[in-house]
Amino acid sequence: MKYFKVPNCVRIAICLLLISNNSFGQQRKQDLKKTIETIVGKHTAKIGFSVIDLQNGDTIGFNGNVRYPMQSVYKFHLALAVLKQVDEGKLKLDQQIFVTTKDLLPNTWSPLRDKYPQGNVSIPLAEILSYTVSQSDNNGCDILFRLVGGPSEVKRFIHGLGIKDVNILATEEEMHLDEMVQFKNWSTPCAVVQLLKLFYDSKILSTSSNDFLRDIMEKTVSGPNKIKGLLPKGTTVAHKTGSSGANAAGITTASNDIGIVTLPNGKHFAIAVFVSMTNEEEKETDQIIAECSKAAWDYFSR
Repeated sequence: MKYFKVPNCVRIAICLLLISNNSFGQQRKQDLKKTIETIVGKHTAKIGFSVIDLQNGDTIGFNGNVRYPMQSVYKFHLALAVLKQVDEGKLKLDQQIFVTTKDLLPNTWSPLRDKYPQGNVSIPLAEILSYTVSQSDNNGCDILFRLVGGPSEVKRFIHGLGIKDVNILATEEEMHLDEMVQFKNWSTPCAVVQLLKLFYDSKILSTSSNDFLRDIMEKTVSGPNKIKGLLPKGTTVAHKTGSSGANAAGITTASNDIGIVTLPNGKHFAIAVFVSMTNEEEKETDQIIAECSKAAWDYFSR
C-alpha cells in the first residue's frame, strides 16, 4: 500500500477551515444567547431556557440550571413512568381502570370528568393517558400517580435514568390545596431537554410505547401560542405545557412549555422554556415562550 504525503499547504488550509467553522458555530451560539437575553430583558419574570440538538446533543441554555416549578410539565415524566410499566408487563394500554366518583374531583381542570361526570366507570389506560397528556387532565394525572405508586415513585424512576435535577413530590390535588406545594415539583430546563433526548433516542421506552407517547404529545391542545406560537403553520411539535394561572395577588408562578420540534429538513431539536413569578397576563407569558422558540427555530434552521 502506498501512502501519499499531504502537502503542508493543504494541511494548513484544512486546519484554517476547521477553525473557521468552529468560530462561526460559536458565534451563532452567542447570537442565540444574546437573542434570548434580549427577550428576557423585556420582562419582569424569572425565565429559564434550554435547547438541545437531538442529532448531536449540542446544548445551549439561559438560566438552564436554575430550578423552576413544573406544574403540568411533570405529566410527561409521569407518562414515561406509566409506559415503562406497560413495557414491563405490569400494565396494559387496553387495561380497564375503574374510576370512581371520588376520583373525579370538582374545581379542577378535567375534561375526563366532563366526559364521565358520574364516575364509577371502567376506562382504558390509553384513554386516561391521552387525557392526561394531550388535554392536561388533572384528575387523570392523579389516577395515574396512584396506579404507579405515587409521585415519589415517578421521581425515583426519572432519577434512575440519570436525570437528577428534577423533583416530583406532590399530586395535582395537593397542589390545588396549597399553592406553595407547587414549588416541590421542580426541574431545571437543562434536565428537561436531557430527558427529552433520552425519550427521542428511544432509550427509555419500547418503540410502541415511544410512538404512543409521541403521538399524544403531538395532539396536545393546551398552550397553542407557546412553543408553536410563532413557528411556521403546520410545524409538528410534540409538547407538554404547564401553567399555574394567576394567584389572588395576580402573580403567575409558572407558565411553561417543553417539547420536540420537527424542522423542515426532518431533523429535530428539544426545547424547554419556563416563565416564573410574573404579573404579566397569559398572552404575554405565551409570547415569551413563542419568541424563545422562534429564536431556537431560526438557529437550527440555518
